[in-house]
Amino acid sequence: MKSKMDVGTAAYEQIEKVNRRNQILVQELNNTPHTKTEIRELVSQITNEKIDETTEIRLPFYTDFGQNLHLGKNVYISNCSMFVDLGGIYIGDNVLIGPNTTITSVNHRVNPEERRHLNFKSVYIHDNAWLGANVTVTPGTVIGENAIVAAGAVVTKNVPANTIVAGVPARIIKTIKETN
Repeated sequence: MKSKMDVGTAAYEQIEKVNRRNQILVQELNNTPHTKTEIRELVSQITNEKIDETTEIRLPFYTDFGQNLHLGKNVYISNCSMFVDLGGIYIGDNVLIGPNTTITSVNHRVNPEERRHLNFKSVYIHDNAWLGANVTVTPGTVIGENAIVAAGAVVTKNVPANTIVAGVPARIIKTIKETN
C-alpha cells in the first residue's frame, strides 16, 4: 500500500469500490443474529482472509475498509471495536481487544489545501498484547509482544514489549516481569 492517496483519483475509486461491497457485509454482520462461525465467515469475506476458528469477534464489529485488516490466531475482539485499516492493521496471535477500541492506520494531511487527502501508516499489534476498553491506537504505532494498554489510553508512540502503558497520551507505567 502506498503511504499517501489523493481523493478523487482512479486508485481511490478502487478503494471505494471495495468499501461499498464491504459496508454491505458489515451491515449484514451487525444487523442480524449470527453464530460465532457465521461471524468468522462474514469477517473472512470482509478481510478477504480466512479468520481462524480460534478467533472470537463480538458484535457489533466495524471497519472502514476491511481488506487491510489481518488477524492472527486466538484473537478476541470485544464489541463496538472500530478498525480504520486502509493503511494496514496487523494483529498477532493471542491478542485481546477490549470494547470500544479504535485502531486507525489512516490520517488526513495537515496542509488545509490537502486536508481531504489521506496518509497511511500501518499499525502492528504483536502476540499476547492486551488492549483494554476504550483504547485508541493512532497510525504508525507498534504495540510490542505481551504489552498491556490500559483502558482509555491513547497510543501515539510505540509500546515496548512487556510493558504496561496508560494515559493520554499513553506512557509506560510498569514493566512486566515473568512470574514463573
